[in-house]
Amino acid sequence: DLADYGGLDLSGVDGNLAPGSGGQMGKMTAYVALLRAVNVGGTGKLPMTELKAKCEAAGFLSARTYIASGNVVFQSPKTEAQVKAALEAALSAYAGKPVGVMVRTAAEMAAVLAQNPFSKMAGNRTVAFFLDAKPTADALKSVTNQTSEQLRLGVREIYGYYPDGMGDSKLKIPAVKNGTARNMNTVAKLAEMAGCLET
Repeated sequence: DLADYGGLDLSGVDGNLAPGSGGQMGKMTAYVALLRAVNVGGTGKLPMTELKAKCEAAGFLSARTYIASGNVVFQSPKTEAQVKAALEAALSAYAGKPVGVMVRTAAEMAAVLAQNPFSKMAGNRTVAFFLDAKPTADALKSVTNQTSEQLRLGVREIYGYYPDGMGDSKLKIPAVKNGTARNMNTVAKLAEMAGCLET
């Protein structure tokens, strides 16, 4: 039980015995998982209760979803790659087709928020496109239909500011084709939720 750890930071412990735990336990990491789409084929939208259940079935702890756009936070001793593979497999089995998932640790999600180059702009008009890998230096060269929108490269994200909102924007960003976007209000909430699991 995490209560045995007394709120200590065990970030440097790799599955060693914790004092008073009476057993062995791997280091727990708080993760945020972002589904690329909640429309999962003929089954319609994936209910967030089902997403939570899939996380629990995969052995993830303290799973909590946030709004109906496919966001979930949880704890796991597994690596990011293992978490991603397990969740994608479970969701693909449910949907009958591949369902992409982007995964970040609580610390990475907090960093996405902290490094937002458009932090002075409205959170609902600023987004982070989450990617599996670092965007290439020329990732923005293939952008088309850009008018007032502004884009910046991040670590494994591309940031976008849409002064007139995303709804009417015709902006095309080929580099984010296999990613998923969340506005900065959602990023802030998910960073907060995941951060609570780190304590």
